[in-house]
Amino acid sequence: MYSVPSFAPRTEVSTYARYSEWYWKRLATPDMEGHKEFKAFHDRIYGPETRYQDFAPQWKAEMYDPAQWADLFARAGARYVVLTSKHHDGFCLWPSRESWNWNAVDVGPHRDVAGDLVKAVRAQGLKMGFYYSLYEWFNPLYTRTWPLRGHPHAPQMKDLVTRYEPDVVWTDGEWDHPSATWKSEEFLAWLFNESKVGATVAVNDRWGRRPGQSTAATTPPSTARRRQGGLGRGDPAPWEECRGIGHSFGYNRAETVEDYASPQKLVALLVDTVSRGGNLLLDIGPAADGRIPVIMEERLLQLGEFLKTNGEAVYGTRKWRAHSGGRDGPLHGEGRRRLRRRPRRPGRSVTLKAPKATGATKVRLLGSPHPCGSRDRARASGSRFRRAGWGRTPTPSR
Repeated sequence: MYSVPSFAPRTEVSTYARYSEWYWKRLATPDMEGHKEFKAFHDRIYGPETRYQDFAPQWKAEMYDPAQWADLFARAGARYVVLTSKHHDGFCLWPSRESWNWNAVDVGPHRDVAGDLVKAVRAQGLKMGFYYSLYEWFNPLYTRTWPLRGHPHAPQMKDLVTRYEPDVVWTDGEWDHPSATWKSEEFLAWLFNESKVGATVAVNDRWGRRPGQSTAATTPPSTARRRQGGLGRGDPAPWEECRGIGHSFGYNRAETVEDYASPQKLVALLVDTVSRGGNLLLDIGPAADGRIPVIMEERLLQLGEFLKTNGEAVYGTRKWRAHSGGRDGPLHGEGRRRLRRRPRRPGRSVTLKAPKATGATKVRLLGSPHPCGSRDRARASGSRFRRAGWGRTPTPSR
């Protein structure tokens, strides 16, 4: 739905006010940051009499090709896909009974957008999950009767799980209430003990406001610690970095190429995240006609090119005893292997402070046909390992 206006200001506001998916809320809330910019755009383009609901029949997704999407994700090296099944505006991408006439089958594209993508993604051998917003900005069941009726959308969430059997359930919009008010424990008990996906499904940690958290959205603690340089040896929590390629998660027509992360920056983000034991969930915002914008396709394919050579240092690995950053790049490992990736092209030699090398240590540069120790020179020196003649570091093409 929000892909129809697909607008948010670029530079005049702070980060959260740059999200185009918040169009309706910021348009309708005069005291919110960005309201002035959203309203000025809306009145100029659509007229003040146009309501957000009027965008529903305008959203056609006439060029939506789930098979092409899934092929792109596979070529990008993705292992799982998470689709926004319902955002805070309450509009559903599947034929939800609880959102009659406010879903993609009843209005707009008149097709099961979610179900079609599930089939295409699984045909590519990828895992499929769903983002689902617990709260809705203007749903009367939430805004008027919520305290009396408990979670009004539990049947909707169960329908989503039962209908498509997702591998991931990724909730959001939890910050207004603790998990007991959301009745999250009841839903999770059903999910893990009664649903067909109980033994395989993964969930995130946004199921209720945490103690000490304000009513505003805040970064989950695992991601916050990662950004502060934490997540060391003693932190057992699985975690995931989630961000867009541009500033906005939804497609924002106002953004320019300067607002999009470069392929080098995205590779560095992936490398840093994986080296700390995390997963990267990289958002793309489709246009209203159902196409993925070309610049987003290009960035995904550039990551895919990097992973063709360096995937061995990404897939199935785990963080090492401690994160080892600095100019030599992050280090992590898998079993007896230790893998290091440098964010920049090295000079004639690179010194690694860990792990300790021995005379039996073997080093191989991913993407190079020559093992270290034959054409190249390697030697162990206590806890330091030096390798000369590193050669060309593979980088994504522009």
